[in-house]
Amino acid sequence: MFGYIQPDIPYLYVKDGVLYKSLYCGLCKSIGGSCGQCARFGLSYDMTFLSALLHNILGTDVRIEQRHCVLHPIIRRPIAADDEITRKIACLNTVLTYYKLSDDVEDEKKGRFSRLFFKRGRKRALRRHPPIEAIVEKHMKELHRLEKEGCDSVDRAADPFGAMIAELSDFLLEDKATEHTRTLCYGIGKWVYLIDAIDDYDKDAKKGNYNPFRAAYGAQTRAELLEKQGEEIGFIFRSVFAQNAESLQNIRFYFNKDLTDNIILRGLPAATRRVLCGHKKKNRPERVRYK
Repeated sequence: MFGYIQPDIPYLYVKDGVLYKSLYCGLCKSIGGSCGQCARFGLSYDMTFLSALLHNILGTDVRIEQRHCVLHPIIRRPIAADDEITRKIACLNTVLTYYKLSDDVEDEKKGRFSRLFFKRGRKRALRRHPPIEAIVEKHMKELHRLEKEGCDSVDRAADPFGAMIAELSDFLLEDKATEHTRTLCYGIGKWVYLIDAIDDYDKDAKKGNYNPFRAAYGAQTRAELLEKQGEEIGFIFRSVFAQNAESLQNIRFYFNKDLTDNIILRGLPAATRRVLCGHKKKNRPERVRYK
């Protein structure tokens, strides 16, 4: 998706750092096998988190192997073995990347060349798991409709993206899906949409692109927005975090959930503080290193 969902590394246990890196590398390899080597360029932290979350809720153990990597051909690295849920997430990662680049083409008139890298991978993902494409397309159409209408409600604007992640979680979890898993994934999807809107506020204002916070409050710059509406915006994010925490308490996890708790309860608030303070995230995810 966007790369905002990351661990709060200073509070991450060593064992969870190893698991996170293994899932990241395992998903990278799975994308190559499921959607083609070019599609691996779209690997995101968001999907690594989703892999950790869904494996735990489904009760699917992560088998870690010492294997070689293209970027590290000499020393073997811990890499999560491929399985069905990882392959589904690999296809989802490719489809979401394709749609994100399509948005860039429409909004900013750039990214056509980059999108070509994912065209074939998207087709392979569609053949493997057609419902993923159908769910993403349905909710993205609704999102585009609201954006073209200039929707001035932050909650309404974020709803399609949150609903998309919630419905995708239902598809991926199958009979393990519950009201609480859906609510959690809805909240995380809503947060991703809103934090991206804050991050891109000045760029959107300069280019005249739709931004839900600009449509709602009319500030010319992010600094002005936070100065005048900072308390209300903080309340919006705190409400999302509170709902996420409540949902977590009602979800059955089969294994230790320190990693997902770290990301949801600490990583999302930490990323929010960084963005609100004006620290831009890296455009292209890099491998997390733990010393």
